Amino acid sequence: MTSGDEKGTTMNAGPLAGLRVIELAGLAPAPFACTVLADLGADVVRVDRAVPGADVLGIPNDPLTRSRRTIGVDTKTPEGVEVVLALAEQADVLIEGFRPGVAERMGLGPEQVRARNPRLVYGRITGWGQDGPLAPTAGHDINYIGLSGALATVGRPGERPVPPVNYLGDFGGGGLYLAMGVLAALYERMSSGQGQVVDASMVEGSALLTTQLYGMRAAGVWGGARGENLLDGGAPFYDTYACADGRYVAVGAIEMRFWTALVEVLELDAETLPVHLDQSQWPKLRAILAEAIGRYSRDELVAKAEGTDACLTPVLSPDEAAEHPHNVARGSFTDVGGVVQPAPGPKFDRTPPPEPEAPHEKGADTDDVLREFGYSADAVEALRSSGAIA
Repeated sequence: MTSGDEKGTTMNAGPLAGLRVIELAGLAPAPFACTVLADLGADVVRVDRAVPGADVLGIPNDPLTRSRRTIGVDTKTPEGVEVVLALAEQADVLIEGFRPGVAERMGLGPEQVRARNPRLVYGRITGWGQDGPLAPTAGHDINYIGLSGALATVGRPGERPVPPVNYLGDFGGGGLYLAMGVLAALYERMSSGQGQVVDASMVEGSALLTTQLYGMRAAGVWGGARGENLLDGGAPFYDTYACADGRYVAVGAIEMRFWTALVEVLELDAETLPVHLDQSQWPKLRAILAEAIGRYSRDELVAKAEGTDACLTPVLSPDEAAEHPHNVARGSFTDVGGVVQPAPGPKFDRTPPPEPEAPHEKGADTDDVLREFGYSADAVEALRSSGAIA
């Protein structure tokens, strides 16, 4: 890894301080992986297009581009490709999220990059993986989690599966999965001295998130259809309920002591209630809970449950989540460039992550980055004149 003193950026704190990462600009999972690394102190340089076109889903001040510098490079020119290779020579990690073969055709595939820097960890994230029958085809989060088995478990009984936004594929089973793989490869490099390719697929990453489900199925405690099991909304003590004001609470009182606390909060008579783990009684119990919870507004009921182990909490909107006293006390959210968003995490007692930095204008750091990586002012100007950089 490079020394933190060598970096020309304010990202000089956090457990990954001194780590240099080159990001080939893309969508969702690859930027999220780089955001996770940048949040923890890595020096991430994002390679954007020299002449930016219209970005699909592009948004101003995108939190997925925070805390890194950006250079504008035309990788369709030999000179532009050489710039990226030169940066990679001095980096620890390169991350890309293109379809299989695209980086190779650009001249920036693993063999081409690691020929210049054998210690480099080359992280790549795709939906299907780098090989296999589906590898060349297009897809999105919903397709990948459909193939992994994750999507089939989300939804109500007798209804179609419900896409859980793009949390499972793009982010949990994508970017975070890739970041974990990159860090594992960096750890291995400490003993071998060699980099390697990390091939992360969102099918496999989202499948990994379902690992517990397979154990429950094998044990016979998860055998119902979608929405009829313990953790998918089938159990009345593990579900959401509407309150009198139309807002919702989440209930997760599985264990007996938590169930007892919930019964007390709702002022129900425990002696008259069905046994809560008796699945044949779940429809009757659900009706009882819905009626009891529906007597209160959300915040009234949350106040009644406060300080107990009833496992009853509000279902908050994103705006409400950022303002909840617990999240405020923990610093779970932050304001970056006027955009409220989740703060870096997890927390470290000796090397806390730095405060996030607002996204830079695309290509804004081109000159500074190239000079830091050894280009002279004349060389930078020559690249600009040729159109290789912006």
